[in-house]
Amino acid sequence: MSFDWTRRGLLGAGAALAAVPLLGSQAKAQTGWPSKPIKIIVPYPVGGQTDMIARAYGEYIGKQLGQPVVVENKSGAGGIVGATEVKRSAPDGYTFMLSIGSALINNRVLFKDLPYDPDKDFVLVAGIISEGVPIVVSAKCGATNLKEFIDYAKKSDKVSIGTFGAGTTGHTAAVELNKQFGTNIEPVHYRGEAPMWADLASQSIDAAAGSYVAALPVLQAGRGKIIGTSGLPIRALPDVKPLQDQGATSPLFGLRGFAGLLSAPAGLPDEIVRKLSALMVAAGQDEKTQTALSSFAIHKPIGYEETRKIYTEESPQLLKILASLNLTPQ
Repeated sequence: MSFDWTRRGLLGAGAALAAVPLLGSQAKAQTGWPSKPIKIIVPYPVGGQTDMIARAYGEYIGKQLGQPVVVENKSGAGGIVGATEVKRSAPDGYTFMLSIGSALINNRVLFKDLPYDPDKDFVLVAGIISEGVPIVVSAKCGATNLKEFIDYAKKSDKVSIGTFGAGTTGHTAAVELNKQFGTNIEPVHYRGEAPMWADLASQSIDAAAGSYVAALPVLQAGRGKIIGTSGLPIRALPDVKPLQDQGATSPLFGLRGFAGLLSAPAGLPDEIVRKLSALMVAAGQDEKTQTALSSFAIHKPIGYEETRKIYTEESPQLLKILASLNLTPQ
């Protein structure tokens, strides 16, 4: 499915997002749901953060429902492979998708022809809000906050920031900081976080933005320092301020990210949406789940109502920023 990124198209996208169904369908769930195992499709590889979140939450939910929750990894094309399979599944409460927000938001800009309509083919069930994305600078940079990093960037001919893909936070943060401060921070795109953090540790790049859990080895080795976060603060780092609190004015830096976005094929019965939404929130409050994911910088799980509110309010802002990058869709 193609998307129009003219001003008219952006306004239309915002209207479409506002129309994302709060619930699924008034159709009744089959009596006795669930009567067989439930499948959560993760559109990313085994062992990644989303995969581990799905397994931890799935274990809790399975115990509460008395049926196994099976996680299947269907990775490829930025989440498109897995999302397409979920779209084609029956809306009967036995197939769900746990993705990050990009599968339903960013992909509208990053890909020319999506084989699904994010607004019509899925219903939002619950969300897991992440703490902020850390902006980490290398030891050679020496900055300890945003002001010092901007000063460093202004004194340098060129400053590089690693990202784990076009359109990710590192990319958009560089563009927005350059706009505000007149710097020349150049994004360097990697295929995944591991090589990016390795290059930061070796001082091949000046900065990087990615997940807190993946950055930990670099931070613990003293080869990098967090100067701020895009989005919410990280509770484990109370002295690190969000970039928005340090003078960064772009709306980007106030957006909350989804560490997990649970969705299902459109038409899922309301009662299943409500039940699974409540279980997702309860799972995130479970001590065993929290312990398993303690290093993942998760803020909190939220039910379907709050998920939809954040999704519809903040996604158009992110889409507008992504559209301004003038990326060539794949």
